[in-house]
Amino acid sequence: MIDNWPILSIVTFLPLAGVLFLLMIKGDEKALAQNSRFVAMWVSGFTFLVSLPLLIGFDSSVTGYQFEEKAVWLAGTGIGYHMGVDGISMPFVLLSTLLTPLSILASWRAITHRVREYMIAFLVLETMMVGMFVSLDMLMFYLFFEAVLIPMFLIIGIWGGPRRVYAAFKFFLYTLLGSVLMLVCMLVMYIDAGTTDIPALTAHEFAESMQTWLFLGFLASFAVKVPMWPVHTWLPDAHVEAPTAGSMILAGVLLKMGGYGFLRFSLPMFPLASEFFAPLIFTLSIIAVIYTSLVALAQSDMKKMIAYSSVAHMGFVTIGIFTMTEQGIAGAMFQMISHGLVSAALFFCVGVVYDRLHTREISAYGGVAAVMPRYAVFFMFMMLASVGLPGTSGFVGEMLVLVGAWHASSWVAFFTATGLVLGATYMLWLYRRVMFGAIVNDQVKAMEPMQMREFSIFLPLTFLVLLFGVYPMALLDVMAVSIQFVLDGLSASGLSLLAAN
Repeated sequence: MIDNWPILSIVTFLPLAGVLFLLMIKGDEKALAQNSRFVAMWVSGFTFLVSLPLLIGFDSSVTGYQFEEKAVWLAGTGIGYHMGVDGISMPFVLLSTLLTPLSILASWRAITHRVREYMIAFLVLETMMVGMFVSLDMLMFYLFFEAVLIPMFLIIGIWGGPRRVYAAFKFFLYTLLGSVLMLVCMLVMYIDAGTTDIPALTAHEFAESMQTWLFLGFLASFAVKVPMWPVHTWLPDAHVEAPTAGSMILAGVLLKMGGYGFLRFSLPMFPLASEFFAPLIFTLSIIAVIYTSLVALAQSDMKKMIAYSSVAHMGFVTIGIFTMTEQGIAGAMFQMISHGLVSAALFFCVGVVYDRLHTREISAYGGVAAVMPRYAVFFMFMMLASVGLPGTSGFVGEMLVLVGAWHASSWVAFFTATGLVLGATYMLWLYRRVMFGAIVNDQVKAMEPMQMREFSIFLPLTFLVLLFGVYPMALLDVMAVSIQFVLDGLSASGLSLLAAN
């Protein structure tokens, strides 16, 4: 039934309708702020409900894209309006539409000035995120991919912490520089293939020498977005200075743009170059897993520690993708969705106590479990999911990546596995310091218990992390055919790694 109406365009641009409504709201400052919160909440919540038919109507046995929409955009150029989803992009669409209303709800009390502008930025950001994942035209993808930077730049730069301007510009410049190289490569691809249609480009065979340079150009952009070592340094600053909701979206969705780009462009379009550069990706990813885990151990700021842990977890993702095995790619996809849920929850955990004490220093806490026992349970669950406890979504993704890494190289699997030990070390250390011990800060004793609003953010995230941990096929079945399509394309290119496995 939903094939007869443009559901992808509706889901993508519905938040912009909310923006128009927000611009028409009048009233004094207090009423304007409260009305803006409700409008943004209702619009983003309704967008999530509208996106659910994508899951209900999605046929996981079909190869190729579903719910496609096509229209002429620039006649005679091969550039068109083309949208669609497959098993790789559809989970990211739902992740984006879920985390947006939860992030707006997390901002309910934390954001008190220029509330309308803040809500507008979040709704625009939602449109850009969804648009990027459903775009099947390379030019459309690039426009959405870059447009994401603008609202996030404003969210960090206006509503962030004391060093927000520095962090916002660092975030913007790092990500923009790599994307310029990707744009040049896209122009080369258009000249060579005569089209910007992503399915057509996937079927087009680029010369091996051209694949090398195209891969490097796309790597420059995707590596920053992941982020990979050594171009990760913008992320801790951005997380520390961003408001809680900004960190939730940044870690939950925006860090997945790079991994999605590797699966949508690098592997299927440049298979020979992907195999050639796989050892380089493994090396950089292993350094990220080990180095950033050790750096996380040295942090005194809760948010910065979780930010460095995100770099380590995304190292698992890039390792899984470039094993170019079924288990590795499935594990990378699973890890990205799991990390999107768990990291958003962990950053909200920090936001809950920051809203009460207005500090993220670990030394300022201690004994919080005695004052907020329900909060301690949610924090413990998400902390254990982050370290890969069996029964949580974190375990499934990491184990699949390790299996794929073992097929690629036992040494890659060994060094990747060290991240599990180091991750458990710094997360357990953080939890012990914050939750247990004597209460030495009188402000901790005075902290108010969790509110229903905070429960309503934790509950859906907890449910999904537990669901995917206990029944991973709920997610793996959706992705399986699309992952196999990528593998078939790699196999058709005669990659020696696949032949060996």
